[in-house]
Amino acid sequence: MTSAIHEAPKPNRILEVGQAFRASKALLSAVELGVFTALSGGPLGADVLGKRAGIHERGARDFLDALVALGMLGRQDDGRYANSDETDLYLDRNKPTYVGGVLESAITRTYMVWGSLTAALRTGEPQSDLSMVSNFGELYADATLREAFVATMTARTLPVAKLLAGRFPWAKHRSLIDVGGAQGCLPAEIARAHPHITGGVFDLPQLEPLFDRYVQARDLSHRLQFHPGDFFRDPLPNADVLIIGRVLHNWDLKTKKMLLENAHHALPPDGTLIVYERLIDDERRVNADGLLSSLQMLLASPGGFDFTGADCVGWMREAGFREARVEPLTADQSMVVGTK
Repeated sequence: MTSAIHEAPKPNRILEVGQAFRASKALLSAVELGVFTALSGGPLGADVLGKRAGIHERGARDFLDALVALGMLGRQDDGRYANSDETDLYLDRNKPTYVGGVLESAITRTYMVWGSLTAALRTGEPQSDLSMVSNFGELYADATLREAFVATMTARTLPVAKLLAGRFPWAKHRSLIDVGGAQGCLPAEIARAHPHITGGVFDLPQLEPLFDRYVQARDLSHRLQFHPGDFFRDPLPNADVLIIGRVLHNWDLKTKKMLLENAHHALPPDGTLIVYERLIDDERRVNADGLLSSLQMLLASPGGFDFTGADCVGWMREAGFREARVEPLTADQSMVVGTK
């Protein structure tokens, strides 16, 4: 008998992951240059598209064809380029479905900071002067940075807000407060879907004008209010439902537990806390996105880290919530729902 021949493993996956930054940067540059917005009116030849997007002729063909190979663009038989279905819907700056704000954040902050991951792993220290945790005051003092940050938060929140408006039993509740809710995307979506709901946002005072502008544009000022405050110093507003979305991961364990305890105190009996995050799977083996997000916190905060659903359920119970469960939302985010 001949023994089975085992094929030697190949390095393909190693090389793919090790060089994935090239594809990432090609997409980020396309967003930065406005390629997808330039194509929103229809297909364009390389010369016209290059001029509109400000791409030098030397790199234009390779760059655009690389985007074709990555599935971000299509190329017609006559050589003209067009958006894919996905990039036309989500990367045209003129559409309300635009999610490029998340990628613009990567262009301005995240991409360069990840170049310092080795230093962060060696020192345990954040590697960015624009830490979203330790420098909120500085960040919000700069009007340009403030607007960009809030636009990013809204882009990330909108898919969750739309799903949460439909999946949670809002008929059983009358009010909600989004803790750290920026300009109010989440309560606005829920209020639009459920006319009986009132509430608003609790966040730092510098964001109030952006909140007012956002809710006024949606004719919701009579139902949604801004509550200025700092959760390190001020009590959380009272509401039937409190929502803490993508906030806990910014902080160390002591602060996470403090926020959950404060939420429990602010809620009425039978009130609900919803925490939504990019949760790590409980076995910490599968959800690479959640684990990489936690490394992002290492790079950008003094003590922040992402966590599993089981972690959050345990902290909620420790804070006094009698029930807690995990439910999926988007492809990358889930919610932990606790009842007082």
